[in-house]
Amino acid sequence: MAIELFNTLSGKIETLAPADGKALRMYACGPTVYDYGHIGNFRTFLHVDVLRRFLLQQGVAVNHVMNVTDVDDKIIRNAAEAGVPIGEYTAKYEKAFFEDMTALGIEAPEHVARATEHISEMVKLVESLAAKGIAYKTEEGSWYFRIAKFPEYGKLSKKDFEGIEDGARVDVDEYEKDAARDFALWKAPKPGEMRWETPLGEGRPGWHIECSAMATAYLGNGLDLHAGGEDLMFPHHENEIAQSESASGKTFARHWFHVRFLLVDGKKMSKSEGNFYTLRDLLLKGYKASAIRLQLISVPYRHQLNFTFESLGESTNAIERLRTFYQRMRKGGFTADENAALAEVIAQSEAAYTAALANDLNTAEAKAAIFEMVRAVNAAADAKTLGAVNAAEALRVMEKFDGVFAVLEDRDAEITRAALEWAEREGRMGEAAPELQTNFSLSDAEIDALVAERTQAKKTRNFARADAIRNELAEKGILLEDSKDGVRWKRK
Repeated sequence: MAIELFNTLSGKIETLAPADGKALRMYACGPTVYDYGHIGNFRTFLHVDVLRRFLLQQGVAVNHVMNVTDVDDKIIRNAAEAGVPIGEYTAKYEKAFFEDMTALGIEAPEHVARATEHISEMVKLVESLAAKGIAYKTEEGSWYFRIAKFPEYGKLSKKDFEGIEDGARVDVDEYEKDAARDFALWKAPKPGEMRWETPLGEGRPGWHIECSAMATAYLGNGLDLHAGGEDLMFPHHENEIAQSESASGKTFARHWFHVRFLLVDGKKMSKSEGNFYTLRDLLLKGYKASAIRLQLISVPYRHQLNFTFESLGESTNAIERLRTFYQRMRKGGFTADENAALAEVIAQSEAAYTAALANDLNTAEAKAAIFEMVRAVNAAADAKTLGAVNAAEALRVMEKFDGVFAVLEDRDAEITRAALEWAEREGRMGEAAPELQTNFSLSDAEIDALVAERTQAKKTRNFARADAIRNELAEKGILLEDSKDGVRWKRK
């Protein structure tokens, strides 16, 4: 099935496919490792992951590059305030980012490109722009891009930059207002700043040149897809287009994919509003990584997501329902006869799931299709009319769904424990919910030992001890489930 995706550049929904018929060349703006990633950042990374997973599921090979910005204005400022070298400062947050990425089930790209490892490519790109008279050097030794030389400036963000003032410069990497000014490609060093000796002179790269140089180094010109959050559309992506196309004379990226902002309780997320959350903040409050993943991808990428704790609770319940259903189908014990009507429902649900994702990555409709199947199959199982063939088909569809949504495997306890261990190392245990600390006061091995002791107590008819163990575990948020296959336990 053809994958149709909105293209920010054209303003239309277009078919997404590799231009060369081989692998889709895809560049996604990654993290700037100056702090822990917040849930707004991860909403973008998760929707890129959903797109990547669906492309692969549909048989489209992907060559995916994600950058890591490990030198920019914020990093230099924060490292100086912390009194540590930039490399030491960024290593901590880069490690945390990849841990969080794994916790949220985000697949690794084919290539991770760190800015500090590609300085030579950036220098060559600036030199090529200088040779064309598009980059110019100032007295203090910085190099700027002359945007008056690129008449199409603004074609991505659809901003009107009539009357560009030639030579008006902006030095900061990020700016909120529409500033049609020459932007820095290479920055002369300030006292104490990290610097490189290059043919351009001493200094460091500007933020925008990093992505252009790394994208073309790995993927060449004419990328099939460039992805990122909508906050990067201007100035970052606009500047990428200007410098890349000026250097090559070719289209930089055919398709642009932008994920909308996330709101929290109807407001823009900010520390001043008290509604700013990292993944680790939410884990320490007792929320599960799988539920956070599902919540952040439940609303299609072109719609704003209003994140609330109520909706996060609903996602937690939804995952419990999906996992319970999946285990029920795996357990078997259904009738030998196929239920023809149910087979049709399962087939329709699978088709609806695929069609929804192929239609501009509509995750809400895709999820709804699967829940319709779950409802119908559960009803048949309750009525003893579910055939083993139907159950096998439902399992197959669930695994197909999970190939993109990635929430069926229960890794939540180990992820939460890792967050608690991190909080302890960082002196932040005061931020962990008390009930969470109680819940994880016992290790898995200690719980297994108590469950085994309880089983033995029941065998010897020492019911008082068995009940005492159950109560002790319940007080710590450990729930037991007795079944014919033995005792299962889970953390609340």
